[in-house]
Amino acid sequence: MENTTGLRENKKLRTRGRLAATALELFLERGFDAVSVADVAAAAEVSKPTLFRYFPSKEDLVLDRFADHQDEAARIVRDRPAGRTPVAALHAHFLAALADRDPITGLCDHPGVVAFQRLLYSTASLESRMSHYTDREVELLAAVLEAESVRPLAARLAAMHLVAVRHELGRENYLRMAAGQSADEAHPAAVADADQAFAMLADGLDQALPAGAG
Repeated sequence: MENTTGLRENKKLRTRGRLAATALELFLERGFDAVSVADVAAAAEVSKPTLFRYFPSKEDLVLDRFADHQDEAARIVRDRPAGRTPVAALHAHFLAALADRDPITGLCDHPGVVAFQRLLYSTASLESRMSHYTDREVELLAAVLEAESVRPLAARLAAMHLVAVRHELGRENYLRMAAGQSADEAHPAAVADADQAFAMLADGLDQALPAGAG
Protein backbone atom coordinates (compact mmCIF):
# COMPACT_ATOMS: atom_id res chain seq x y z
CA MET A 1 0.00 0.00 0.00
CA GLU A 2 2.81 2.42 0.89
CA ASN A 3 4.54 1.70 -2.42
CA THR A 4 1.33 2.39 -4.30
CA THR A 5 0.85 5.67 -2.45
CA GLY A 6 4.45 6.64 -3.11
CA LEU A 7 4.16 5.92 -6.82
CA ARG A 8 0.96 7.92 -7.02
CA GLU A 9 2.56 10.91 -5.32
CA ASN A 10 5.62 10.71 -7.57
CA LYS A 11 3.38 10.68 -10.62
CA LYS A 12 1.57 13.77 -9.33
CA LEU A 13 4.86 15.56 -8.77
CA ARG A 14 6.06 14.70 -12.27
CA THR A 15 2.79 15.91 -13.77
CA ARG A 16 2.96 19.11 -11.76
CA GLY A 17 6.52 19.73 -12.85
CA ARG A 18 5.70 19.04 -16.50
CA LEU A 19 2.76 21.46 -16.42
CA ALA A 20 4.84 24.23 -14.86
CA ALA A 21 7.75 23.69 -17.25
CA THR A 22 5.47 23.64 -20.30
CA ALA A 23 3.68 26.78 -19.18
CA LEU A 24 6.90 28.69 -18.51
CA GLU A 25 8.29 27.76 -21.92
CA LEU A 26 5.14 29.05 -23.63
CA PHE A 27 4.99 32.22 -21.52
CA LEU A 28 8.63 33.07 -22.24
CA GLU A 29 8.17 32.39 -25.94
CA ARG A 30 4.87 34.22 -26.53
CA GLY A 31 4.29 36.38 -23.47
CA PHE A 32 2.11 35.63 -20.47
CA ASP A 33 -1.03 37.37 -21.69
CA ALA A 34 -0.84 35.76 -25.13
CA VAL A 35 -1.00 32.21 -23.76
CA SER A 36 -4.24 30.78 -22.39
CA VAL A 37 -4.72 28.01 -19.86
CA ALA A 38 -6.18 25.95 -22.73
CA ASP A 39 -2.93 26.46 -24.66
CA VAL A 40 -0.89 25.15 -21.74
CA ALA A 41 -3.19 22.18 -21.19
CA ALA A 42 -3.04 21.25 -24.88
CA ALA A 43 0.74 21.51 -25.01
CA ALA A 44 1.06 19.36 -21.89
CA GLU A 45 -1.56 16.91 -23.21
CA VAL A 46 -3.93 17.22 -20.26
CA SER A 47 -7.42 18.62 -19.89
CA LYS A 48 -8.12 22.05 -18.42
CA PRO A 49 -9.84 20.51 -15.35
CA THR A 50 -6.73 18.40 -14.77
CA LEU A 51 -4.51 21.48 -14.98
CA PHE A 52 -6.68 23.35 -12.49
CA ARG A 53 -6.46 20.45 -10.05
CA TYR A 54 -2.73 21.17 -9.84
CA PHE A 55 -2.73 24.96 -10.18
CA PRO A 56 -5.63 27.13 -8.96
CA SER A 57 -4.84 29.93 -11.42
CA LYS A 58 -2.84 30.67 -14.54
CA GLU A 59 -0.48 32.81 -12.46
CA ASP A 60 0.29 29.90 -10.15
CA LEU A 61 1.80 28.03 -13.09
CA VAL A 62 4.62 30.57 -12.88
CA LEU A 63 4.68 31.40 -9.21
CA ASP A 64 4.34 27.93 -7.71
CA ARG A 65 8.13 27.69 -7.46
CA PHE A 66 7.95 30.35 -4.75
CA ALA A 67 5.93 27.99 -2.58
CA ASP A 68 9.16 26.20 -1.61
CA HIS A 69 10.47 29.47 -0.16
CA GLN A 70 7.39 30.52 1.78
CA ASP A 71 8.65 29.09 5.05
CA GLU A 72 12.27 30.14 4.52
CA ALA A 73 12.23 33.31 6.65
CA ALA A 74 10.27 31.54 9.39
CA ARG A 75 12.69 28.62 9.40
CA ILE A 76 15.77 30.88 9.53
CA VAL A 77 14.40 32.81 12.49
CA ARG A 78 13.18 29.70 14.31
CA ASP A 79 16.52 27.92 13.94
CA ARG A 80 18.83 30.88 14.61
CA PRO A 81 21.65 30.50 17.15
CA ALA A 82 21.32 31.65 20.73
CA GLY A 83 21.83 35.37 21.11
CA ARG A 84 21.13 36.24 17.47
CA THR A 85 18.21 38.51 16.68
CA PRO A 86 15.72 37.77 13.89
CA VAL A 87 17.05 40.70 11.88
CA ALA A 88 20.65 39.51 12.23
CA ALA A 89 19.70 35.95 11.29
CA LEU A 90 17.91 36.99 8.11
CA HIS A 91 20.66 39.48 7.26
CA ALA A 92 23.36 36.80 7.53
CA HIS A 93 21.32 34.35 5.47
CA PHE A 94 20.71 36.91 2.73
CA LEU A 95 24.42 37.75 2.51
CA ALA A 96 25.26 34.06 2.21
CA ALA A 97 22.63 33.67 -0.53
CA LEU A 98 24.12 36.64 -2.40
CA ALA A 99 27.53 35.00 -2.23
CA ASP A 100 26.01 31.83 -3.69
CA ARG A 101 24.23 33.85 -6.42
CA ASP A 102 20.95 32.29 -5.29
CA PRO A 103 18.22 33.26 -7.80
CA ILE A 104 15.87 34.13 -4.94
CA THR A 105 18.09 37.16 -4.17
CA GLY A 106 17.82 38.46 -7.74
CA LEU A 107 21.62 38.37 -8.00
CA CYS A 108 21.85 35.67 -10.64
CA ASP A 109 22.79 36.41 -14.23
CA HIS A 110 21.91 33.02 -15.68
CA PRO A 111 19.87 33.84 -18.83
CA GLY A 112 17.01 31.57 -17.79
CA VAL A 113 16.73 33.21 -14.38
CA VAL A 114 16.86 36.72 -15.83
CA ALA A 115 14.18 35.79 -18.38
CA PHE A 116 11.96 34.38 -15.64
CA GLN A 117 12.33 37.48 -13.50
CA ARG A 118 11.68 39.73 -16.48
CA LEU A 119 8.43 37.85 -17.04
CA LEU A 120 7.51 38.22 -13.38
CA TYR A 121 8.23 41.92 -13.02
CA SER A 122 6.72 42.93 -16.37
CA THR A 123 3.37 41.17 -15.91
CA ALA A 124 0.87 42.97 -13.70
CA SER A 125 -1.23 39.91 -12.86
CA LEU A 126 1.85 37.97 -11.76
CA GLU A 127 3.00 40.76 -9.47
CA SER A 128 -0.49 40.99 -8.06
CA ARG A 129 -0.72 37.25 -7.44
CA MET A 130 2.68 37.35 -5.71
CA SER A 131 0.93 38.95 -2.76
CA HIS A 132 -0.72 35.57 -2.07
CA TYR A 133 2.71 34.02 -1.53
CA THR A 134 4.05 37.03 0.35
CA ASP A 135 1.09 37.00 2.74
CA ARG A 136 1.86 33.37 3.56
CA GLU A 137 5.51 34.23 4.25
CA VAL A 138 4.41 36.93 6.65
CA GLU A 139 1.93 34.62 8.36
CA LEU A 140 4.51 31.88 8.94
CA LEU A 141 7.19 34.27 10.19
CA ALA A 142 4.75 36.05 12.50
CA ALA A 143 3.76 32.69 13.99
CA VAL A 144 7.40 31.95 14.86
CA LEU A 145 7.76 35.34 16.53
CA GLU A 146 4.53 34.88 18.46
CA ALA A 147 5.86 31.54 19.71
CA GLU A 148 8.70 33.55 21.26
CA SER A 149 6.17 35.65 23.20
CA VAL A 150 6.09 38.60 20.82
CA ARG A 151 2.64 40.22 20.87
CA PRO A 152 0.57 39.33 17.75
CA LEU A 153 0.46 42.86 16.32
CA ALA A 154 4.17 43.42 16.88
CA ALA A 155 4.96 40.00 15.40
CA ARG A 156 2.96 40.71 12.25
CA LEU A 157 4.39 44.19 11.78
CA ALA A 158 7.93 42.86 12.20
CA ALA A 159 7.27 39.99 9.79
CA MET A 160 5.84 42.37 7.19
CA HIS A 161 8.97 44.56 7.34
CA LEU A 162 11.38 41.63 7.19
CA VAL A 163 9.63 39.92 4.28
CA ALA A 164 9.28 43.20 2.37
CA VAL A 165 13.00 43.95 2.68
CA ARG A 166 13.94 40.55 1.27
CA HIS A 167 11.63 41.01 -1.69
CA GLU A 168 12.67 44.59 -2.46
CA LEU A 169 16.35 43.69 -2.34
CA GLY A 170 15.61 40.89 -4.79
CA ARG A 171 13.84 43.28 -7.14
CA GLU A 172 16.71 45.77 -6.99
CA ASN A 173 19.23 43.07 -7.82
CA TYR A 174 17.12 41.86 -10.75
CA LEU A 175 17.10 45.41 -12.13
CA ARG A 176 20.88 45.34 -12.09
CA MET A 177 20.87 42.08 -14.06
CA ALA A 178 18.29 43.45 -16.49
CA ALA A 179 20.49 46.51 -17.06
CA GLY A 180 23.31 44.24 -18.19
CA GLN A 181 25.49 43.97 -15.11
CA SER A 182 26.96 40.60 -14.25
CA ALA A 183 26.29 39.09 -10.85
CA ASP A 184 29.95 39.50 -9.97
CA GLU A 185 29.92 43.19 -10.93
CA ALA A 186 26.74 43.85 -8.96
CA HIS A 187 27.68 41.85 -5.86
CA PRO A 188 29.39 44.68 -3.90
CA ALA A 189 26.42 47.02 -4.38
CA ALA A 190 23.99 44.23 -3.51
CA VAL A 191 25.85 43.58 -0.27
CA ALA A 192 25.89 47.30 0.56
CA ASP A 193 22.14 47.55 -0.06
CA ALA A 194 21.46 44.51 2.13
CA ASP A 195 23.64 45.89 4.93
CA GLN A 196 21.83 49.23 4.81
CA ALA A 197 18.34 47.73 4.61
CA PHE A 198 18.79 45.30 7.50
CA ALA A 199 20.56 47.97 9.58
CA MET A 200 17.51 50.20 9.17
CA LEU A 201 15.31 47.40 10.47
CA ALA A 202 17.68 46.56 13.31
CA ASP A 203 17.48 50.11 14.66
CA GLY A 204 13.85 49.48 15.57
CA LEU A 205 13.14 45.76 15.57
CA ASP A 206 16.11 44.68 17.70
CA GLN A 207 14.52 46.61 20.53
CA ALA A 208 11.20 44.82 20.10
CA LEU A 209 12.15 41.25 19.23
CA PRO A 210 14.00 38.69 21.35
CA ALA A 211 17.40 37.24 20.59
CA GLY A 212 17.51 33.51 19.92
CA ALA A 213 17.29 31.23 22.91
CA GLY A 214 19.25 28.44 21.22
